Amino acid sequence: GRRGYSSAGAAEFLHRSIVPTMHYQRSLPRLPVPKLEDTIMRYLNAQKPLLSDDQFRKTEELAHAFEKGIGRELHEQLVAQDNQNKHTSYITGPWFDMYLKAREPVVLNFNAFMSFNPDPKPEYNDQLTRATNMTVSAVRFMKTFRAGYLEPEVFHLNPEKSDTELFKKIIRFVPSSVSWFGAYMVNAYPLDMSQYFRLFNSTRLPKLEKDELYTDEKAKHLLVLRKGNFYVFDVVDRDGNMVKPSEIQAHLKYILSDNSPAPEFPLGYLSSENRDTWASLRKNLLDNGNEEALQKVDSAVFCLSLDDFPVKDFVHLSHTMLHGDGANRWYDKSFNLIIAKDGTAGINFEHSWGDGVAVLRFQNEVFKDSTTSPAISPQSQPASVDSSKAVQKLDFKLNEALKAGITKAKQKFDATVESLSINMIQFQEGGKDLLKQKKVSPDAVAQLAFQMAFLRQYNQTVATYESCSTAAFKHGRTETIRPASVHTKKCSEAFVKELSKHSTEELHQLVVECSKYHGRLTKEAAMGQGFDRHLFGLRYLALSRGLALPDFYQDQAYAQINHNILSTSTLVSPAVQLGGFGPVVADGFGLGYQVQDDWIGCNVSSYPTRNGKEFLQCIHKSLEDIFNVLKGKKIGS
Repeated sequence: GRRGYSSAGAAEFLHRSIVPTMHYQRSLPRLPVPKLEDTIMRYLNAQKPLLSDDQFRKTEELAHAFEKGIGRELHEQLVAQDNQNKHTSYITGPWFDMYLKAREPVVLNFNAFMSFNPDPKPEYNDQLTRATNMTVSAVRFMKTFRAGYLEPEVFHLNPEKSDTELFKKIIRFVPSSVSWFGAYMVNAYPLDMSQYFRLFNSTRLPKLEKDELYTDEKAKHLLVLRKGNFYVFDVVDRDGNMVKPSEIQAHLKYILSDNSPAPEFPLGYLSSENRDTWASLRKNLLDNGNEEALQKVDSAVFCLSLDDFPVKDFVHLSHTMLHGDGANRWYDKSFNLIIAKDGTAGINFEHSWGDGVAVLRFQNEVFKDSTTSPAISPQSQPASVDSSKAVQKLDFKLNEALKAGITKAKQKFDATVESLSINMIQFQEGGKDLLKQKKVSPDAVAQLAFQMAFLRQYNQTVATYESCSTAAFKHGRTETIRPASVHTKKCSEAFVKELSKHSTEELHQLVVECSKYHGRLTKEAAMGQGFDRHLFGLRYLALSRGLALPDFYQDQAYAQINHNILSTSTLVSPAVQLGGFGPVVADGFGLGYQVQDDWIGCNVSSYPTRNGKEFLQCIHKSLEDIFNVLKGKKIGS
């Protein structure tokens, strides 16, 4: 059998890749440090649509002065430093630092969610059945990864040539030091997998000024939250084999039928606090005799959150997975696997340790395995084991200061969540298929619609962020695509303000221009040729050397382009129903979107200063107009 079976007969692994998981890691190309003149040019191109002519001239002067002066020195130092650290990328240190030094709560500000599609077999969406099957699949993923059996993550541009048994049989004999080139020859791009180990047994520990990432791969237990109570039980035995699925089922059933009341002071709220506040409270917890219990929480394989209510609709789903009630989550864990009463499942993940790529791979594998090779069926009987001995309910000793801290955290959390709106739409009149047939980029059209919608609603063009993975490079993280351009501004103004002045052909041409330009920006970002990370690295270097912050960075326009009112991110996967995140600024929108074959979905979060519902109506109108123009139809205002 290719999937190793334990004595109990349950599969221990998802699969056994003939190419070792980390086969390509050593030979991955390094993230390039762009040329300084390219960065300045790209920066000015992105600033142009956001500034008046006078503002732009000032920003241009500052940028060119920076490029000739202090910027050049910093750039040369960055390149020299990068050449001395060939094992990593220039962005790794600064990026971890940026996340870990941030003092805002992780929930809503950094953590994102992705929800699973339901199991295609309805009876398998029972909460206990699904929680058992997903937990087993997650442990299989962990074991497969650690054994080096997980298929390496590879982006195939020509799958019929590279995603084949023959190619795998050949490449596995190519030494790790050059294996990347072998894949590159057949148009396949292996991706960095350095983040994956932090999926399990990991947490973000609050510390004053800068948090720490903690991982303890020896721990064998799962953390389960229900009604704000904390439980742990082992999912791996002392030989490293997975505990039998029927026993995992028995323990989860025991937890689901435990009628302990919800705690009066639920500890989960602490992980939603400001990081310095939480760091002080955590020290108090440790000093108050909770060291062992906290150690169990921090080192657990992952956190499984079992909610006691069904999910009503997609908006309720987004609220549940993005923040939930605060008592039944531990936001610091690398991820929480959340399963509602009706079996609706999702993942809420902490963002400092890694990006969507690793989480998405985990999610895809867990979905596939739990739906196609489920460990138990709805008819399965749980093992007759004594769960009251195997399952430990964690008890926390709280003094008055801690009780007050939890109460205050809850008040803040409730107030923030109360002010957050989530809205969504599905545009049903077309998607990827039609757009490709019309030879325009689906992502470019979605982004153009966002620009058009914001112009229609607020009559302005604002700083916009789209994340792009740079996992094609060793220790790559993300780069920013800047979708707001002179092209999208011109096109949006034509559609929104000057319809009568343009023929359908002219409008069509403007859309095509936006598509070409967006395609170029996307390709550049994926190749590490954006400007955001480079400028961030130079700024970080200046500050870490104790230099005065260069004038370039003190420009109002620099602050403004980094105040991302539109923060956007997209993903499409067979496992994921939808994904989302909070706005990154108080007056912003958090916009998760998917361009499917024949529809486009948008999920938008906002605070009271912005109207998300109206914004989505404007997006719908913009998509309608763009699609009509592409079909050669005249559009009505």
